[in-house]
Amino acid sequence: MLRECIHPGDRPSYVEMVTKATSEKTDWDFDYRIVLPDGSIRHIHAVAHPVFNGSADLIEYIGTVMDVTERRQAEAALREARSDLARINRVTTMGELTASLAHEVNQPIAAAVTNADTCLRWLAAGAPNLEEARAAAMRIVKDGMRAAEIISRIRLLFKKGILQRELVDINEIIREMAVLLRGEATRHSISLRTELEADLSQIMGDRVQLQQVFMNLMLNGIDAMKDMNAGGELTIKSPRPESGQLLISVNDTGVGLPAQQADQIFNAFITKKVQGTGMGLPISRSIVESHGGRLWAADNSPPGASFYLSLPTKVEAQE
Repeated sequence: MLRECIHPGDRPSYVEMVTKATSEKTDWDFDYRIVLPDGSIRHIHAVAHPVFNGSADLIEYIGTVMDVTERRQAEAALREARSDLARINRVTTMGELTASLAHEVNQPIAAAVTNADTCLRWLAAGAPNLEEARAAAMRIVKDGMRAAEIISRIRLLFKKGILQRELVDINEIIREMAVLLRGEATRHSISLRTELEADLSQIMGDRVQLQQVFMNLMLNGIDAMKDMNAGGELTIKSPRPESGQLLISVNDTGVGLPAQQADQIFNAFITKKVQGTGMGLPISRSIVESHGGRLWAADNSPPGASFYLSLPTKVEAQE
């Protein structure tokens, strides 16, 4: 009778759990859904302990069944609220970068127009030079693809939806963000360098969320240096991992961290930016921790700040 009440999607795993626990004479600790006679669905958490006789034979299970529907709904609402807040932060940040991104997109478009004009001139010559025209046309294709890639990365950052965990290449994400932010760095005479270890292990993660983390950290580094007369240098490093952890650092040569308050900058609404929301670093830390990692900051020597991000390479991150 109990089995018939269980949601069809959870029934196979429930039967497997009961069979395994009974054969191994172990405790139960299981989550599943049940369908009530009116068709409504409730989330259940069941725990049980085996009882044995003097001959060590399993007699019965004693336990409890708890309705955790409200808790599951509250957790889902919290996840959705966090997702919406993170998306608002992305939109706000991208608004600040509008001029820089317009410049990044305009470059390949302008190059494509120039190459198209060159192609037409080669074709219109008295003796058309097909080889030169073909080369110009190939450059047009390359420039168009580059513009499309930039726009695609921007659209991904605006994407709204549930977490999508997949195998992602951290180096690739860093390079994507470097492409988007290089114009902003150049505008303030800041050098942007990457020192990425080749063939890093892929990790399980949400690509868009991790893009947001690196965008926030790199923008913070640029903001810390953009008012300096001598410019500055932003360096992102990903050395070879140790002990199953990727360690990535984002280093700037800016004003450094508030004295003895390195961890407070991860509190909500703490910001020195005039247009800032104070949510970039708290959201970034929340994202990294949801991937089973850590995010922390430290002063540089010489002056500046470093943000360190560790992510597991072998263990799938928890939701």
